[in-house]
Amino acid sequence: MSTERMGCKMKRLVSIQDISDLGKCSLTAALPVISALGVECAVLPTAVLSTHTMFRGFTFHDLTDEMEKVADHWKEQSITFDAIYTGYLGSYRQIDIVKKFFADFGEGAKIIVDPAMADNGRLYTGFTPEFALKMSELCRGADIVLPNITEACFMLGAEYKEKYDRAYIEMLLNGLKGLGAKNCVLTGVSFEEGKLGAVKLDAETGEYFEYFTEKQPENFHGTGDLFSSAVAGAVVRGMSVDNALKLACDFTCESIRLTIEEENHNTYGVNFEQAIPYLLKKCGE
Repeated sequence: MSTERMGCKMKRLVSIQDISDLGKCSLTAALPVISALGVECAVLPTAVLSTHTMFRGFTFHDLTDEMEKVADHWKEQSITFDAIYTGYLGSYRQIDIVKKFFADFGEGAKIIVDPAMADNGRLYTGFTPEFALKMSELCRGADIVLPNITEACFMLGAEYKEKYDRAYIEMLLNGLKGLGAKNCVLTGVSFEEGKLGAVKLDAETGEYFEYFTEKQPENFHGTGDLFSSAVAGAVVRGMSVDNALKLACDFTCESIRLTIEEENHNTYGVNFEQAIPYLLKKCGE
């Protein structure tokens, strides 16, 4: 057992994002990964989908009204959290609910924001540039923000580039710093062919950190959720942000590798379940 948690009370994190019943993303990734890391994972679902949005004809049930009821009940019960981790939010109202949740439950808790709303230069279906600017409000005071390059560009109103240099990445990170985040992370960054990873700016010290793994030959839905969940769980259990980013990069890469290794593997998500032993080994369990 790692010494990080020996003799300490179990930590509790709440994850606020949707449930895709099938698809290995959002809460169906966050809950098992964070739990495996030895952190209690409460959930505040924003919506229930039959599958994630890669599938055609998926069903969708909005849970905005329930979010407020759940939060009110937790407040009545004096529930506290060591961290609040947000993912996919589907409306302006949900963003406002989360902002109030930060105010009501954020004292002494780490705030971890994954503004899951875009990739590859495009917003997900149903989102607008105005919504992205609204999402940027959650970065104010956040301990860690984890956008990909596309999400950062939309939140900052910056030009999206497929080909870029370090100066461009540093410009985006400083923009995130300007929004009020403490640890600004860009995911899906590549400065070298065959390498993919994350770059972080510490807003307090001005120091940059980067970590890369081998880029796998296939892409899968939900790997961003997997990455952010691993970061959230690792940080709450006591890892430094830098070490949590390393762990998340390695775990996500291994999950993709194991999926590709499987003959006739699915195309809708990675086999992260098979990489859980690898995750725990990397944590020293």
